[in-house]
Amino acid sequence: MRSCFCLLIKSLRRRRTLTLGTLAHFSHLILSLAIACAVTLALAALHAKYATAGVTDHPAGETAPATASRVHLYFTDDSNSFLTAEQRKVLHGPDTAAFAAAIVRALINGPQKTLVRTIPAGTKLKAIYVLANGRCYVDLSSRIRDQHPGGCNTELLTVYSVVNSLILNISEIKTVKLLIDGAEVPTLAGHVDLQSSVAANMLLIR
Repeated sequence: MRSCFCLLIKSLRRRRTLTLGTLAHFSHLILSLAIACAVTLALAALHAKYATAGVTDHPAGETAPATASRVHLYFTDDSNSFLTAEQRKVLHGPDTAAFAAAIVRALINGPQKTLVRTIPAGTKLKAIYVLANGRCYVDLSSRIRDQHPGGCNTELLTVYSVVNSLILNISEIKTVKLLIDGAEVPTLAGHVDLQSSVAANMLLIR
């Protein structure tokens, strides 16, 4: 921002005479730069606020999680018709976001028994945030979209595999908002609306 103002000053010095139109142009440009700077600072502050309530991928050398919890992870059956639970024990840190992250990573790793994975192998959990109002933001890598097999029912089961696994295991989470590479997306594969946060769907479970 400072460098932009310096360039403007140098430009002004090169001109011995300035018309009213030129002055108005520079005033508009300065105002636009000031607004852009204010918006950037506001977004940075918002990220810092939410980052205190979330976790990202574990860095190398991080201390192993201390708590073991028994959960139900929802995968699809071999006919790709509904979700069914696989009981699992997951290790996680002490807060809600760390617990949620452990569940999502377990889903990404896939089932251990006869069920079928709902998230493409190689998908990464980039970040996860749990807000005080019960909304959980799950930021996944673009592989979940790029490698998704498609189809309305398959997409539905992928979305609710994540949503149900989080909401039905963690009482603090009421709705889930899925992001891809940090950005909102209209759908995952063209069918299920992801522009709003999603509540659990018990009708998909057998």
